[in-house]
Amino acid sequence: MNLETLQPYLLPAGVAAYLLFRHFRYRAVKGKLPGLAAAGAVFVDVRSPGEFAAGNRPGSLNIPLDGITKGAASLDKNKPVILCCASGARSGIAAGILRGLGFKNVTNAGPWQNTLS
Repeated sequence: MNLETLQPYLLPAGVAAYLLFRHFRYRAVKGKLPGLAAAGAVFVDVRSPGEFAAGNRPGSLNIPLDGITKGAASLDKNKPVILCCASGARSGIAAGILRGLGFKNVTNAGPWQNTLS
C-alpha cells in the first residue's frame, strides 16, 4: 500500500483521533471535579454573558475570556479554579492566562455541561 492510497483517509483518521483524545481527557477531568469542588474550587465560566445566561452551572462565576486578566483579581490563587466554556477552547486559553498570573491549581473542564453533577 502506498501513500497515495492512504492519503484520503489521513485527515478523517486524524480528526477521529483528536475527538477520541478530547473525549477521554474531559471524561477524566469530569471524574476529578467532585473532589475539587469539595476542596473549595471556584467554577468560572469564560463564555459571553449571553451564553452564560442561556445555561450555566449553578454557583459558577461568569468572567468572559476577554476580561479574565482583570477578573482574576477577584479569585483566590490558593483555591482550585475550574474553567469551562462552550467547547473547552476558550477555557483552555483562560487556564494558560491564569497559570501565567500565578494560579497553581487550574483545571480546564471543557464544555460547561461537564461541570454539572
